[in-house]
Amino acid sequence: MIKKAKYLLIFLLGIHSSIKAQFGFSHEIGAFVGGVALQSDFGVKNDFNTNVGNTGFAVGFVHYLDFSFDARSRTYNQVDFFNSHFKLRTELSYNSTKLNHFGEFVNKESIYGEQLRAMKGHSKVFDIGMQLEYYPFSTRAFSVSDGSFAPYIGFGAHYSSFDNNVYSELGTLGTPLTTYPRYLPNGYSSKGGSTWSMVTTIGTRYKISPLSDLFVELRWQYYFSDWVDGLRKDPEIWKENKSNDWNVWFNFGYIYYIS
Repeated sequence: MIKKAKYLLIFLLGIHSSIKAQFGFSHEIGAFVGGVALQSDFGVKNDFNTNVGNTGFAVGFVHYLDFSFDARSRTYNQVDFFNSHFKLRTELSYNSTKLNHFGEFVNKESIYGEQLRAMKGHSKVFDIGMQLEYYPFSTRAFSVSDGSFAPYIGFGAHYSSFDNNVYSELGTLGTPLTTYPRYLPNGYSSKGGSTWSMVTTIGTRYKISPLSDLFVELRWQYYFSDWVDGLRKDPEIWKENKSNDWNVWFNFGYIYYIS
């Protein structure tokens, strides 16, 4: 896992150096806090209580390359579509979610309902990655207009390292007395792991001063793994288990222009 993160960091630095060689740009740094809703094997899909109940918190740090302004010469770059409408974002973030089962099967007064109610989980995910953000309106005009908005959409990829913990209040998992049958024999794990994920973002910035912005965004993240939450029904047997884990973020943040 550490080796994969090292390779990703080298890759990101390579992209950074390549861009630096070809474009003049300036830097922005920021941070955000927010909430996440993890959609996983805990709970029932499209269930309101699941969506509301399996939520957690997120924090992160961001760095932006702004292509409209060249910090080396202290001048704006020649106007073209790319440098007026795109920014490149690098991110380090962390999210944590405590997990419970919700839905109709949990509420049944049976041994299976009791097993689901007793099963708990905790998923913690560390992310590093990049996304390219597109601004429909000129980023140059936004940078000199206090009180203005700059909506954006973004798409990118993250390397996600996750730590999970699945347990039962009835006792050790792995027996018919404690474990819901669809998670036997190997449908649960507390080993953690790592995976790639893709992110899609929609948000807006708000200019509060010449050198600082606030932002709010909604983000969807899809993991290329079904083990982020620590549960996985065998998809060959249980056909409802077709999707990997994914989550939705809602973030508030602050950005400062450093050069």
